[in-house]
Amino acid sequence: MNKMREIKVAKITLNIGAGKDQEVLKKGLKLLKNITGATPIQTITNKRLAAWGLRPGLPIGCKVTLRKERAVEILKNLLKAKEHRLNETQFDDNGNVAFGIHEYIDIPNAKYDPEIGIMGFEICVSLERAGYRIKRRRMQKKKVPVKHRINKQEAIEFMKDKFNVQVGA
Repeated sequence: MNKMREIKVAKITLNIGAGKDQEVLKKGLKLLKNITGATPIQTITNKRLAAWGLRPGLPIGCKVTLRKERAVEILKNLLKAKEHRLNETQFDDNGNVAFGIHEYIDIPNAKYDPEIGIMGFEICVSLERAGYRIKRRRMQKKKVPVKHRINKQEAIEFMKDKFNVQVGA
């Protein structure tokens, strides 16, 4: 197989949406720190939504992004919590996978923390091939050619082969 056609995990992002409840946000920050060992950052609002009581600059969630080998290790652990089962609807047309975990205690080696309580979070996995840097670089940005992009079927096959995931309807 051509080395440039090999698919790899670019990054995984763990995300907790807390709304305007600051207690949930503090628990979420602690949970993400415990699971990944990395320091999470707060996400803040950009828009004013009067119906929800949100204003610009208000922290409403937290997230942590992992890359390279560390991302693959954590992903293997998170997939065990889902019993290596994903739905086809959790894959998008650009080679990304998103799924949620309802209770963090489903993750192997995760101990229940009474300060956090029962909490869930969302995981987004971004897949890419070598050469995807051309769309992110600073000078001479270009689009990734259509034949080099990862489609839904290729993402499903990658997850089946690399992580032993069963994909259902």
